[in-house]
Amino acid sequence: MVSGILSEPLDINGPRRPKPNWPDVPGSPGITVRHRAHGHVGVILRYTPDWIVIRDQKGREHTLRNEPGAFSVDGRTVRLVAPPKNATSSRPTLTASGSVAVPNAPARIAQPSRILVEGVHDAELVEKVWGDDLRIEGIVVQPLHGADDLEAVVRQFGPQPTRRLGVLLDHLIDGSKESRIAQQIDHPDVLICGHPYVDVWQAIRPEVVGLRAWPVIPRGTDWKTGIARAIGFSGDPGHLWKQMLGRVDSYKDLEAPLLQAVESLIDFVTLGGPGGASDR
Repeated sequence: MVSGILSEPLDINGPRRPKPNWPDVPGSPGITVRHRAHGHVGVILRYTPDWIVIRDQKGREHTLRNEPGAFSVDGRTVRLVAPPKNATSSRPTLTASGSVAVPNAPARIAQPSRILVEGVHDAELVEKVWGDDLRIEGIVVQPLHGADDLEAVVRQFGPQPTRRLGVLLDHLIDGSKESRIAQQIDHPDVLICGHPYVDVWQAIRPEVVGLRAWPVIPRGTDWKTGIARAIGFSGDPGHLWKQMLGRVDSYKDLEAPLLQAVESLIDFVTLGGPGGASDR
């Protein structure tokens, strides 16, 4: 004998189960949502009536179908609807590198891959602009204190497919000392990128630090000392650098060759370059 719901005749004219009445919430970029089916939590990057694009705390982007009740906000199941056209307060904030900021994202445990830069000033500038992105990815930036021993450093590091090494070099142009050093290293898990400037100072757009153009320093003169003299700064060049660094607010204050080099290195060491798949 059949028991349960199928044991009785179905009453097709009986009362139907009411549809859930989810509250409407504008799907404004920048608000934090949770996808109930997949469990993804992140900030909304883009809204359409059919799809929602979110970015999670690890920087990964997810494109999810926008169905009534598919998302929750602050623990409440909701229906995401079109945000007001004049809404500006909920626009996503950007990091200094131009990436969408992930609110309250914890720093990721340091990954085995690394980015090496020539000196402390290079490291400070990279931190100023890309620090938020690097913390989310768990990538540590270390100064080489000069590139002369780069080949030995790479050998000691022992790069592997899951332990990549990115190197940022100054003055990476044909015929330079740095280009000759770079040519000595040929490894699939090492990427060397650079910019054409004698020093990373020059990668700051001159108008940002109050110059029409960077002074030309005669060969044989210490470049930083020469710059300080050329602009009439009598103190320690290190103090001058602190003032210059303080003028840098975002990637917009830097020259394109440095931006391209650093972005390429970040993609590479987060397994986004050749030989790996990226979550960025």
